[in-house]
Amino acid sequence: MTTKMDNTKLVAVIGAATALFAATIAIAQTDIKKVLAYSTVSQLGYMFLAAGVGAYAVAVFHLVTHAFFKALLFLGSGSVIHAMGGEQDMTKMGGLKKALPVTYGTMLIATLAIAGVPGLAGFFSKDQILAAVFFNTAGSSKALWVVGLLTAGLTALYMFRLIFLTFTGEFRGTEEQAHHLHESPKVMTVPLMVLAVGSVLAGYLGLPKLGAFDWNLFGHYLEPVLVRVGDVGHAAQHGHHASVGVELILMALSVAVAGFGIYFAWTLYGAPRGEAQALAGGERWAQRFPTVHNLLFNKYYVDEIYDASVVKGTWATARGLFRFDAGFIDGVLVNGARHFTVGVSLLAGFFDKYAVDGLVNLTGWLMKAGSRFFRSVQTGLVSQSATALVLGVLALSVFYFFVRMS
Repeated sequence: MTTKMDNTKLVAVIGAATALFAATIAIAQTDIKKVLAYSTVSQLGYMFLAAGVGAYAVAVFHLVTHAFFKALLFLGSGSVIHAMGGEQDMTKMGGLKKALPVTYGTMLIATLAIAGVPGLAGFFSKDQILAAVFFNTAGSSKALWVVGLLTAGLTALYMFRLIFLTFTGEFRGTEEQAHHLHESPKVMTVPLMVLAVGSVLAGYLGLPKLGAFDWNLFGHYLEPVLVRVGDVGHAAQHGHHASVGVELILMALSVAVAGFGIYFAWTLYGAPRGEAQALAGGERWAQRFPTVHNLLFNKYYVDEIYDASVVKGTWATARGLFRFDAGFIDGVLVNGARHFTVGVSLLAGFFDKYAVDGLVNLTGWLMKAGSRFFRSVQTGLVSQSATALVLGVLALSVFYFFVRMS
């Protein structure tokens, strides 16, 4: 059980870190789709934070509600990009709510939902995650709840930054873009309206439990599965017995943090001030804190670090292995074996030609020379045979004489 709890706590820590990490990146991005992409990463971290404290049903519930408003936001951004002729930089937009009323209205609903405004889908799932983290952690682990609360405020900040930069103020694009601004066709706006309805109503499937009142249909639907998962998930879902007052205070605190994020976004990007407009949508803080802005805008230089370590490291390793393969494997082993084989074959050929074949040829030459000699002796003439016989007898006699004398 201890190991299981340690593992789930690690998941919660990673989830909280991911949620905060991605949220801080999102507040500095100018590409409308990048803001939504890092928002998605942050919300996934939120889901893992819930799962890490054992609130599995809440994690899945946030996945469901998030599907509605994040799909709406991505499709809405596509409608904006369509109207802008492919432009995705929010600092080159502004004032689009008049030309794109349906896109603006539906994206505003989704933004309110993801920011955690009461009554919309995101409020119910986000609030239950914060409550689950608060009631199922203790001591230093309460820092996870603080991170979740801070992330909620940042979510409201960067999402309303997107709304203000895109739809309010003066148009900052080109005259050609301004001339062609128009609402997207119904094939694009009708899905936005359908998802807007889901962004409002989906949260009512999992209303939080307050005291004796328990209308959490989604939680009860998943409960048979969660009971089989283990005691941790079941306890996280039903284990705390906090008073309704404490839960309402926590809920009010999360709403207040979201409200502060919205207000902060409005003061920076939505307030009708000449300075804010002159700085293309209120990027005053970027000039005041350039180091922090550059760090966040460049995504903590994760891409650069990844490129310098993994990408370039992989290429350097590949080049080193190539040189090792070409120099040692091919150069020493393969080519060396080839040179050794060729050298041995040349020596074997030389030995075969001059030693083996030479000895054979020498034997043949000796036999041939000897045959010529004996052939010259064996002529077949009777006179020569008689002469040879006499000489032989004479030689034997002389030999016998010398032997007897000695």
